[in-house]
Amino acid sequence: MLYCSVGNLAKGLIKLFGETRYKGQETKTRGERESSLKEDKMRRSIFRSKWVVLAAVAMLVVALGALGCSKKEEAPKVSDEPIVIGGIFDTTGPTSDVGQDYAVAVVDAADYINANGGINGRPVEVIANDYAYKPDKAVELYKTYKDKGIFLIMGWGTGDTNALKALVSKDEIVYISASYDSLINDPAKTPYNFYASASYGEAIRGAMQFVKESGKNKVVFIYPDHPYGKNPIPAGKAMAAELGLDVGPDQFVALNATDAISQLTNMKKFNPDWAWIGGTVASTAVIIKDAAKLGLDTKFLINVWGFDENLQKLAGDAVKERAYGMGPFAMWGADVPGMKAPMEMHNSKHPDDTHTVHYIQGWSSMMVMWEGMKRASALDGPSVKAAIETIKDLDTGGLTAPVTYTPTDHRPNTTLNINKMDAEGKIVTVKSVTLERRPEWLGQ
Repeated sequence: MLYCSVGNLAKGLIKLFGETRYKGQETKTRGERESSLKEDKMRRSIFRSKWVVLAAVAMLVVALGALGCSKKEEAPKVSDEPIVIGGIFDTTGPTSDVGQDYAVAVVDAADYINANGGINGRPVEVIANDYAYKPDKAVELYKTYKDKGIFLIMGWGTGDTNALKALVSKDEIVYISASYDSLINDPAKTPYNFYASASYGEAIRGAMQFVKESGKNKVVFIYPDHPYGKNPIPAGKAMAAELGLDVGPDQFVALNATDAISQLTNMKKFNPDWAWIGGTVASTAVIIKDAAKLGLDTKFLINVWGFDENLQKLAGDAVKERAYGMGPFAMWGADVPGMKAPMEMHNSKHPDDTHTVHYIQGWSSMMVMWEGMKRASALDGPSVKAAIETIKDLDTGGLTAPVTYTPTDHRPNTTLNINKMDAEGKIVTVKSVTLERRPEWLGQ
């Protein structure tokens, strides 16, 4: 850092100019004495000139010292004001069976971030609000956050995320959602939307590939009549057609369903080998239990929000050897390095609680946020967006596959595990799959 010291500068000048002095007058011839006298006159002239310069510089040094230049400038202090992050969560609505754990993880991750340096020394604060899975309430919360000057929001569902995508783009607010909808991963259309894992599009395409590999051919799609359920279906059907699979009639089962007998009775007429389930855990359990009641042999491939550690508790033996989950995240407690930090937060803050993979989903979203904010040149929407787009192969310690974003592609990765409930009701990994990163699948 630039600063000046009066004492040190003056000493340097005295040393420089003090080198001019007279030599002793040894016995010399007349000619030598005349030559010496001329040299002495020249030295006196140079000496006087140097002292004039010294005096001028010394006066300047004193003046600068009087102006305070002698004091070293201190580095600006890092603000201790928290960086506020908006939270839009479902903790009481139809997806609260998975939303509560996600919301807890986001808040816990903020505490972990603050205990480990924050955002370059500044703490973060998450305002966690429940919107009960109502898109109009999500829009209301968004506007409140915008008015407060918040430039980053941790969002939730597919319907509300899509309802807000034009606003976040116009307002330049970074929106990291728990919706992994393929329709929001093309930055040419949705530049401020991000999420932390392989998308629903990758999941349903991978599921169709798994059906083909199983040697079976008949498949049906079961999902709620809602953007979360509907948006991935075109990708799944296109993949099924590409692979030559036989697709039966769609069946609609609501997120809050308590019975699926009528839909499964209709499905039984087609008698599929496999069925895709695009709901959450509660409705998935209803579907699988009712399938068992009807004597169906169909096996199920389930989207990320419908397969977790609670599924066997809700559906009992009906899930064994027939429930398969498309898992872009490590299950809770998995033996991977990245599990250490969330487990420590769990043990310190709420050791008596039980958690699921959805906690890991919330945690992973916050790790992406943290990395982006640390890299940002300024704490505003455009700067954080640009910083996230520099993330390449971010190592989450096995919580997800390595994460990469670019200014032209917001697909973080295309890798996920296919897990299943085994004969003992335990979750085991069958295989890991990585989908092609086809350009035509961007935003689809």
